[in-house]
Amino acid sequence: MFMQIAIGAIGIGIVLMVGYLVIAQVKAALPTVDANTTAALNSTQATVFAGFGLIAVGIIVLAAFGLINIFQ
Repeated sequence: MFMQIAIGAIGIGIVLMVGYLVIAQVKAALPTVDANTTAALNSTQATVFAGFGLIAVGIIVLAAFGLINIFQ
């Protein structure tokens, strides 16, 4: 069960990483955009970056829970 959850978390992390890279490339490719577009892209990047943090915390908690069960 732990392995399935960990693989799912890693999969979500990969999707978030690809999304972050796509948004970064779109932001860099647009020559000059207005303030609303820049704010929207920055907000999207921040949201995806926050998702990275949540995935990292989830993996750490899973690892700790797995170690607790192993040493019981």
